[in-house]
Amino acid sequence: MAKEKNENATPQGGKEKKPKAPAQPKAKGAKQEAAPAEEVMEASVPPRLLEVYKKEVIPSLMKRFGYKNTMQVPKLEKISINCGVGQATQDQKILETVVRELTVISGQKPAITRSKKAISNFKLRENIAIGCKITLRSAKMYEFMDRLISLAIPRVRDFRGVPDKSFDGRGNYTLGLKEQIIFPEIDVDKIERIFGMDITFVTTARTDEEAYELLKGFGLPFRKREASEGAFGAAA
Repeated sequence: MAKEKNENATPQGGKEKKPKAPAQPKAKGAKQEAAPAEEVMEASVPPRLLEVYKKEVIPSLMKRFGYKNTMQVPKLEKISINCGVGQATQDQKILETVVRELTVISGQKPAITRSKKAISNFKLRENIAIGCKITLRSAKMYEFMDRLISLAIPRVRDFRGVPDKSFDGRGNYTLGLKEQIIFPEIDVDKIERIFGMDITFVTTARTDEEAYELLKGFGLPFRKREASEGAFGAAA
């Protein structure tokens, strides 16, 4: 009698194939991967000053200037940080230090600015790195402004408020800082040199008065002046 063929027998020289487990159906609406906690926080928690702008600044400016539509209300468009390092012409390591510390302060890597022409009196050649700049927008812009107003500026020695004469006539305001150590992110024991920076608040305001009220609504501590002078009076 012929032997019955064994169904489980493997072919000669081959390996036994294991049956694949059936795929488990995914539950309807189930997420594939859980998002990291940091990304969830960033997506769900808007910047504090953005909420202040929506809930307090917009109604205040509409009442102050008589806007009929919320789209007419000025808003903060971007913040530009500019730092010139003249000594970088002699030592490029100084510029590297400034770039590193500005990255820590702003949370964004600066762009290097270079000289446009050669000036022999300043020992300056063309296309040499002599500074850096940063442009902050959206969430990073509001977060930087919040830290600047709440933590950094109050640490200035003998601080009495920022001047209100630094508007450019088109609704933009520039603030100069002499020391980077006022930011709490900078460790004073590890700094190599002191440097300053210019911070420009670019707004959509058409006049300086509108920009003044906008920045004041955010909490920028302008220097108090006499009532007779006013912020933009004739005595200013």
